[in-house]
Amino acid sequence: MTLAELLPAVKQLPAVDKLRLIRILAEELDTGEDISPLVPHKVYHLFTPYPMSGAARALASAMELREDDRD
Repeated sequence: MTLAELLPAVKQLPAVDKLRLIRILAEELDTGEDISPLVPHKVYHLFTPYPMSGAARALASAMELREDDRD
């Protein structure tokens, strides 16, 4: 059965049954195959601007210079 065939029936379910269905599907995903694009226990380094206070100062200075040029 395809998703397109299931959706009309699912839409007719009462809210309680929809929540049960969500729980059942979530449990199947949890115990089923790995669908996550991330590798468990691998460290992923993400860029964040928070420790870049120098960049913030440079931007503020550039904005001040631009304000001065307008005057």
